Amino acid sequence: MTRKAGLGSLLLLGAAAFGAYKYSKMSDQQKKDLVAKGKKLVDDNLGGITNKFGKRSTPSTVNGTV
Repeated sequence: MTRKAGLGSLLLLGAAAFGAYKYSKMSDQQKKDLVAKGKKLVDDNLGGITNKFGKRSTPSTVNGTV
């Protein structure tokens, strides 16, 4: 079964293309600022998740063995 692309997917594709165009026109400093802003957003909103899964701690033990 084939399905035609809907209006929503075309709008999403257009938004992604526009974002890629705007990003390509940014200066290096603007790109660094955008990355820092994104990292701050993730840390503020998803900090608990990244602390659990993002950082590697000591090796886990299984049945008392390493």
